[in-house]
Amino acid sequence: MSFQTVGPWGAFKRYFKAWDNATTPYLDSVLKNPLLLEPVAGCLGAATKLKRAADSLSAGVWSGMGLPTRRDQERTLHVLHELESRLIDLEERLEDLQGAAAAPRE
Repeated sequence: MSFQTVGPWGAFKRYFKAWDNATTPYLDSVLKNPLLLEPVAGCLGAATKLKRAADSLSAGVWSGMGLPTRRDQERTLHVLHELESRLIDLEERLEDLQGAAAAPRE
């Protein structure tokens, strides 16, 4: 009988596979159980509503202080991107016109 030497990575892979084989059936049955899924779904829905309320409150506070909200900043950034795009287009058109004016006429 010969023993193979296994490095740390090989030992980790072997232990992980043993752990995975032992726990997967149990976790699959638990995670598909409606007794767990329904309360978790309820908590997720409540957390979403709480986050939405906190965002609304935060936007109200920022607006009340006269500061831009995240939505205001996003709109401003969008307008800046549009202006930058238009400016680049105008620069390209100007270069084309200058190139056409500098070209010798036949």
